[in-house]
Amino acid sequence: MRTSINNIRYFILVLGIFIGLPVYNQTYQQKLIEIDLKSLYEKNELTLVNRQVKWSEEKGQDVIELLLNEDEGLAWIKGIEFKTGTIELRLKGIDVYQHSFLGIAFHGVNDSTFDALYFRPFQFLAEDTVRKKRAIQYISLPQYTWSRLRETQNGKFENQVVPAPDPNDWFHARFIISETEARVYVNDTPEPYLIVPLLGAKSGKIGLYTAYRSGGSFANLRIIKG
Repeated sequence: MRTSINNIRYFILVLGIFIGLPVYNQTYQQKLIEIDLKSLYEKNELTLVNRQVKWSEEKGQDVIELLLNEDEGLAWIKGIEFKTGTIELRLKGIDVYQHSFLGIAFHGVNDSTFDALYFRPFQFLAEDTVRKKRAIQYISLPQYTWSRLRETQNGKFENQVVPAPDPNDWFHARFIISETEARVYVNDTPEPYLIVPLLGAKSGKIGLYTAYRSGGSFANLRIIKG
């Protein structure tokens, strides 16, 4: 009897693949969330931390801009809990030294405890090779700041982006978050520019991130939960 059931299951699987019927397993059990940034702005569905935000339209895309301020700034997206999966978006910073740090915050426990992956666009085209290798950064606050990680494990949690995007223009970023590590891709490159072990919580809030004395623009955000 068990053999017959297994044969039936196998037949359904093969038939589904052949005629294009949806066949579900763990690989396909992912949830795509297209984030409507304009709606988030209009419905007050962003929890802002130390930043003001404005909405605009640029090049046919809805844009959320976190305005420059001192200290770190966040825009948590209400109602989304994130553990593993893929985060994609477009970002735009500025080529002004020490005034452009922008990316994503995830696995947020509160406003001071979270992981973040962010870019320093002003380092993209730096002539100094040391500075250039600090274009992407991972942090896990409050314990693992960029300065502590650089001091204790120099070069492990940051890297360069080559070929570099225009530091004053839009670029695409894709972050793949597993249970143990994060991978960062820029402008649809096949290989990640940064692979780091995760040091913080395993799940939590997700949002937009800007660091000290920085603003930043964000568009076309989507989340695929793993």
